[in-house]
Amino acid sequence: MRSATLMTMLAATLVLAACDASEETGTMPMASEDMPMMQSGEAGRTASAEGTITAIDADAGTITVDHGAVPAVDWPAMTMAFEAGEALRGELAVGDAVTFEFRTSNAGNEIISVTER
Repeated sequence: MRSATLMTMLAATLVLAACDASEETGTMPMASEDMPMMQSGEAGRTASAEGTITAIDADAGTITVDHGAVPAVDWPAMTMAFEAGEALRGELAVGDAVTFEFRTSNAGNEIISVTER
């Protein structure tokens, strides 16, 4: 009788443990899954990088840049979209080689100045 109670308790524990491992606890899909998450200390920092403009999206208010590594915020080289004001978007064209300064925040990353190389 004692071993039957022990086996029942063990089985119940295993069933409850399996219930907690649902698929809903997986990761949330993101547009930039290969981009490392920003550490809390990086939020609000400015950094500069060099890259090439690959897209300008007036509707989204973004400029996409294929940029080199950015050691100041521990980013590898990648292609990503940055928020950019209308004036900056109007000055640039796809294919332009640029040096740019940007600000990181929890809401996104914004180009604050850019110069063609």
